[in-house]
Amino acid sequence: MFPYTEIIMGRTTSTTRLSATESLVLGMLIARGELYGLQIVQESQGQIKRGSVYVTLDRMADKGLVSSRQEDKAPDASGIPRRLYKPTGHGARVFREVVRKRAAILGVPVPAV
Repeated sequence: MFPYTEIIMGRTTSTTRLSATESLVLGMLIARGELYGLQIVQESQGQIKRGSVYVTLDRMADKGLVSSRQEDKAPDASGIPRRLYKPTGHGARVFREVVRKRAAILGVPVPAV
């Protein structure tokens, strides 16, 4: 999915839409830094399910909102290395813009992000 372009008062701005789940994930990643998928599930307190977290993270990576890397494993560790996710600069900007727009619509002060 590509960002769509709006013409606002003679200016062109690029806006990426965020679902409620994407907003929640971005907020957690911005607050905490790198997290792996199951940490996101646990910290969401039931708002994000195991079966949807990786689908959501893949979609967010396609939009350029998050990046990921495999964790460094000790040579004697067993199992598959976990993938750690973090917000991109674009993801952080989009999140701040969404928070600002939602605050304006609700008529509340913009929370610090």
